[in-house]
Amino acid sequence: MGLELYLALLSQPCRAVYIFAKKNGIPFKLCTTEVFKGQLQSKEFFQINMLQKIPVLKDGDFILTESSAILIYLSSKYQTADHWYPSDLQARARVHEYLGWHADCIRGTFGVPLWTQVIAPLSGAHVPEEKVERNKTAMDRALQQVENKFLGDQAFLTGQQMSLADLMAFEELMQPVAVGYDLFEGRPKLVAWHEQVEAFLGSDLFQETHGTILNILEQVVNKKFTKPSPEVYPNILLRISRIH
Repeated sequence: MGLELYLALLSQPCRAVYIFAKKNGIPFKLCTTEVFKGQLQSKEFFQINMLQKIPVLKDGDFILTESSAILIYLSSKYQTADHWYPSDLQARARVHEYLGWHADCIRGTFGVPLWTQVIAPLSGAHVPEEKVERNKTAMDRALQQVENKFLGDQAFLTGQQMSLADLMAFEELMQPVAVGYDLFEGRPKLVAWHEQVEAFLGSDLFQETHGTILNILEQVVNKKFTKPSPEVYPNILLRISRIH
């Protein structure tokens, strides 16, 4: 059995895994996962990941969850270019340093605008304006830390070459951008970084991966976006309740 990747390209971590595999010519079967149709809650998917989350990697009998772990596994198994996940101990430690901070300070923050503007209204839920404003403040603070702590005077987050850290960060930032947030106003260093990452990915792969997320507001207006099925509502409401 070959490599299988369970993904949904509305998801930031899923896009990072998809891009990495495509960019590095890694052969895989794409198992598109319909999150809002309740596929994560199905008995079949529970056998793959009892945590009911994506992305998931299945390599024969080996199943792996969590995007960072999947990216590291793929980079090691397929011996991708060293810049992604450097063999040098200190350079690799920088990648891990960012990924650890990313899990605490980026994940769960930059995805919120999609939930407040798209998913909550479709589910009949409402997010108080004070929570929306607190989230904007949290994003601004995190962006400042990205610039000052990780980017600095470098071309990329962990050095002068693209790494897994840049890919993970780039995809998170695309989420609020897709619903109209201008994250880059007054941040020329971040603009330059974003342009370099996008250029590295290439226009074809960028469009292929981001077509759905970048058109999401249009899909909602034209009633072409999948309305969540009833079995998904408890999970959606739980996620919305966790918005600070």
